[in-house]
Amino acid sequence: MNNKNLNNWIMYHELHRLYRLGFSNTKIANFLVMDARTVGKYLTMNEQEYEHHLVRISERKKILSGYETFVVNKLTEFQDTPAAQIHDWLKECHSDFPEVSPRTVFNFVMYVRQKHNIPFVPAVREYFPIEELPYGDQTQVDFGDYNMRTSSGKRQKVKFFAMVMSRSRMKFVWFLNKPFTAQTVSQAHEHSFNFFGGIPKTIVYDQDRTMVVDENLGDIILTHAFKQYTKSRSFNLHFCRKADPESKGKVENVVQYVKKNFLYNRHYSDLETLNNETIAWLARTANYLPHNSTKKSPATEFEIEKKHLAPYVPMALQNKEKKKYTLRKDNTINYKSNFYTVPQGTYSAINTDVLVVEKDGCIEVYSIKNELITTHKISSLKGKIISNTNHRRDTSKSLDDMIQKTANSFTDSELAVKYILKIKNKVPRYTRDHLQVILKTLSNINKETADKTLKFCVENNILNAYDWEHVAHVFVEKKESNKTIETPDIKPLNAIANKKINESPQLSNINDYEDIINN
Repeated sequence: MNNKNLNNWIMYHELHRLYRLGFSNTKIANFLVMDARTVGKYLTMNEQEYEHHLVRISERKKILSGYETFVVNKLTEFQDTPAAQIHDWLKECHSDFPEVSPRTVFNFVMYVRQKHNIPFVPAVREYFPIEELPYGDQTQVDFGDYNMRTSSGKRQKVKFFAMVMSRSRMKFVWFLNKPFTAQTVSQAHEHSFNFFGGIPKTIVYDQDRTMVVDENLGDIILTHAFKQYTKSRSFNLHFCRKADPESKGKVENVVQYVKKNFLYNRHYSDLETLNNETIAWLARTANYLPHNSTKKSPATEFEIEKKHLAPYVPMALQNKEKKKYTLRKDNTINYKSNFYTVPQGTYSAINTDVLVVEKDGCIEVYSIKNELITTHKISSLKGKIISNTNHRRDTSKSLDDMIQKTANSFTDSELAVKYILKIKNKVPRYTRDHLQVILKTLSNINKETADKTLKFCVENNILNAYDWEHVAHVFVEKKESNKTIETPDIKPLNAIANKKINESPQLSNINDYEDIINN
């Protein structure tokens, strides 16, 4: 009896034993990882019937039997070939290969391996010890994450940056409670150099997405933020090949050391406390106890290595990196435990995203096209809705109405729309203010002057509403100065008037008035 049949008989008797103990078909199926209907079928079979069933299965013709020789030859030549690769070779070399599921091919490959005794032999990488590097020559960097317990029984996922000196094995670890970005990776480097008191010649990395965009035949393309940072520092960069973590084994061991020695069963309270506890652990354990390979204390060895590091001068880093946030349907974003609003109408569909950058105590919210939407002062409170007064109206809709209303005030409304859109493209945040100035001016001039002003501003690329207003006033003043003074009509005198031309008016004597008043 081969191993496969032996396992089948063990399963058969265990199935019946569990049934006699009173377990249901479903529970037996869950325990033995089987289908409940298969359990019911086997329970109806006695031993003789089950034996006939196994014989029928073994004699059943396999759909891929005609390709057995091909599979045997491939597996004999390359014993570590996976079933998925065999599947692809079968389709490549046999145009008549039937369309079957990957599971069918996997089962057939396992059957061929068992029948012809071709075990899976993985490729083994050969190793050779390397000599210790010179002092100060190299450090290695890696990242890790861990789910810590909190005092309330919940879980808090933390991420950490680890750097280790290749010669002395001096270590530094820095924690965050959010994913690393190119900006925070640069900050982690600064914390490390400050801790070591110097900068090594070369730093070895994985091809992490926070630092590397892509690799082109060995040419590493860095992210913009990290590239700008490395230009300001003197160290060289060495990136390992993809899927080759063993080329920086020293820091890989540090990551495991942090997880199994420092973080294991440690409670999380807050980030500052965790980083302070990390520095204390490094001093009393990780950098104090003798290293398993060198048999020397990393702190003692670092006293020698520190002299070979390049001088470290602190450098302030500004966070200019925009981070993507999901815009909620109520036109708010959740930023550092508060909700900050954007103008109503910004949210347009499911999964609308915006970009946020923190600068000088404020946050700036940009569209995906990098257009500024709004700014807010960062609140020190928690759970608050931070809103601007003009965010409660749909500015996108009212702005369109204003554009159309302004354009309709001109004879050539299409030209007016093009002109207004030029202003909008130039100063998108102040389009409404420009339109208000233009509309106010239009209320004081006639349509002819408005058309002349529009034409002049379009031809001379004048894209400022106050300049537009000034041009309109010039046209108005010019029109007023060109007006002729109208001469009134002169009518000739009639005969009666002609007789009275030479008459003198009657004069009164002032004494007459005095006599009247005195009497």
